[in-house]
Amino acid sequence: MGRPERPSNRKRSVGNVKKKCVDCVVEGVTTKRKVTPPGPRCDTHHRARKKQRKSQSFARRLEETYNITEEQYWEIYEYQGRRCYNCPNKGTYKRLSVDHDHACCPGRTSCGKCVRGLLCQPCNRYLGHIRDNPEALLNGVEYLNDPPARKVLKWDT
Repeated sequence: MGRPERPSNRKRSVGNVKKKCVDCVVEGVTTKRKVTPPGPRCDTHHRARKKQRKSQSFARRLEETYNITEEQYWEIYEYQGRRCYNCPNKGTYKRLSVDHDHACCPGRTSCGKCVRGLLCQPCNRYLGHIRDNPEALLNGVEYLNDPPARKVLKWDT
């Protein structure tokens, strides 16, 4: 004889029952959108919800770190022509970094009055590496226009 069958605590799915998306039900959408486990939402509403959370997180970070609103960020972005102020890189794949004057607010946070503009990550890091020194920027321009090695190696003859 075999073993006696034990009752299972697991819930069994009966037939091919499809769950309905909680947001589709609220909106009154009657299409047969499949809910992707483990969540209660269809892919369309899941993506929309994820985008909304990302935007809220970005807005909260702007206010906590730089003391500016998300609307002010996008105003600066439009004013700068939707690109890094320092170079031709456009902020299409990644958002541009907020640059602020560390002489006013040392550290990671800003009062909001010392925000200078939006830069791509390499330009923002470069300013950080040279410690916002304008003389270092001018020396860099001179270095690129007239490299000292060309004079020593006499390449311009």
